[in-house]
Amino acid sequence: MAASAPHSPRHPNLLQATPEEALRLSQQQDTVFIDIRSEIEHFFVGSPLGVVNIPWQDAPDFEINPHFLAQVSRVARQDQAILLICRSGHRSIDAGNFLLKSGFTVVYNVLEGFEGDRDENNHRSSVNGWRFRGLPWVQC
Repeated sequence: MAASAPHSPRHPNLLQATPEEALRLSQQQDTVFIDIRSEIEHFFVGSPLGVVNIPWQDAPDFEINPHFLAQVSRVARQDQAILLICRSGHRSIDAGNFLLKSGFTVVYNVLEGFEGDRDENNHRSSVNGWRFRGLPWVQC
């Protein structure tokens, strides 16, 4: 697998969902919602209620998870709708592109991600994103 990079070109079949659309889709039967952020981000920053955490990249070296496809395949069929969320909507493009190239057919990137873009003070969750929009989330 190639290294992940922000702002990767989006696969033409990668669907896009706003946070509000993603919430509605996540409540549909047979949809799998995956948080692809690191375990540290997932647990300590918080995550959307009901997601499964399967890191695309994780500590300590933040290399692409070599088991990502196998781990996703344990929780989702290739024909199931899959929602992918990350911090700001960039890593989830990489992960979504990879799943589509691996045979999954209905993959969504959640626009804005969980924390969203940075504001003028480099703070997140103050401009956009799942948490900014007041959608259900949990934190340990």
